[in-house]
Amino acid sequence: MTRNKRKQRVGTVTSNKMDKSITVAVERRIRHTLYGKFVKKTSKFIAHDQDEQCNIGDTVRIAETRPLSKKKNWRLVEILERVK
Repeated sequence: MTRNKRKQRVGTVTSNKMDKSITVAVERRIRHTLYGKFVKKTSKFIAHDQDEQCNIGDTVRIAETRPLSKKKNWRLVEILERVK
């Protein structure tokens, strides 16, 4: 039996002030239906950071997981790029 593929997103850490949690902003570009211009849309996800190793500005990969709290159902997979 195979497990379903979990969703993964790449985004930027916008907050790490919570205990073992980070806020990740994921930006996507959508084409406007009428005008054809590309518009940036941002979604924010609360992710679990067990070791509290992320800083604001880091680029990270997060994956979907079971609900860990009311708003937290993503977890940190890896840090792709650290801010200097």
